[in-house]
Amino acid sequence: MTEQGPIVIVGAGLAGTRAAQTLREEGYDGDVVLLGEEAERPYERPALSKGLLLGTAERDSVHVHDAGWYPEHDIDLRTGTRVTALDRVSRAVETADGQRLRYGGLLLATGARARTLPVPGADLDGVLRLRTLADSDRIGQALVDGANVVVVGAGWIGLEVAAAARTRGATVTVVEVADLPLHRVLGDRLATVFAHLHRDHGVTFHFRAQVREFQGTGRVSAVRLADGTTLPADLVVVGVGVRPATELAERAGLAVDDGVLVDHTLRTDDPHIWAAGDLANAQHPLLGTRVRVEHWANALHSGPAAVRGMVGRPVSYDRLPYFYTDQYELGMEYTGHAPPGSYDRVVVRGDLDGGAFIAFWTSRGRVLAGMNVNVWDVTDPIKNLIRSRQPVDPDRLADPGVALDSLLTHEPG
Repeated sequence: MTEQGPIVIVGAGLAGTRAAQTLREEGYDGDVVLLGEEAERPYERPALSKGLLLGTAERDSVHVHDAGWYPEHDIDLRTGTRVTALDRVSRAVETADGQRLRYGGLLLATGARARTLPVPGADLDGVLRLRTLADSDRIGQALVDGANVVVVGAGWIGLEVAAAARTRGATVTVVEVADLPLHRVLGDRLATVFAHLHRDHGVTFHFRAQVREFQGTGRVSAVRLADGTTLPADLVVVGVGVRPATELAERAGLAVDDGVLVDHTLRTDDPHIWAAGDLANAQHPLLGTRVRVEHWANALHSGPAAVRGMVGRPVSYDRLPYFYTDQYELGMEYTGHAPPGSYDRVVVRGDLDGGAFIAFWTSRGRVLAGMNVNVWDVTDPIKNLIRSRQPVDPDRLADPGVALDSLLTHEPG
């Protein structure tokens, strides 16, 4: 339970904004201050690499609430406000413009920052990353028919950008250090599905390749690889992952290790401070390990969970990681947690070549994660399989004629 004083939320992304909303829904009538570094009012990120780049979503549709919602709910939203220091002794935050705000409870939801590529020419005009709404605006303006687009990194963001660029008529080349796209996440067999998908839509891949430099005078015109290959480029999108924005927490002396360390209630080692969203490296009560999740669903749910704990509600944040992607005609949902080395088998139900299937990552017969591709309304059964921790017959798991729920011998806990 927070002590007397306002609840201050640092970070006005989805996690922080949903946290503020939840406080009001839970009946909290104290002061709530929501501090956002960007000038934009809070917005959701998935459309940045999907609908906005494709031109199928309106810009205003990404905002979490309309501008009037915040004063109507007595939320003190301050955009364009960067927090520079955290004083844990006096329980106050300091901002770049000299404000000092006391708090009774503090939620850190500062998210993550896109990683840079430290090579010559990285500061040229036209070498962009995709993390903010402004980034999406700039990339979208450059995705014109016939443009030469080079995407560095074949992760989820990189592939979504590649799909949007090809759909809008650009020539697309993807540069990736691994052997296949999404290789670390999916493994050989499933990563090959995405490689084929993009090649079928005209994307050129350079695997096991590294960028040596971006070339151009003022604006990028080419990308030179370590093997000497030169790729023409009107636009470069660097998608080489993100890092949690832990600087504020580190300077304040909070426990940090690949994010801010929190317990199953999302509380840090300071009893007055919680963390949520991309920033939080949480002890997961179901998975029995620490998990830091960078996806939309975690931001949506972890911010509310954290502030429920702040106001004295019982909390044990055990939601399974979930994310989704849309690329060309492929729609996918992934549920669970199966990092490299955690599974011993991948079981496929359906037709990989036909483009409609479910893949399950299993360990000793237990389902750790499931990915449904162009197969819908199966997320809940997949969650039940994971939560049950029951060994499952792999032949029945692979059989589309066997209902997923029928594989359980008892209800999941």
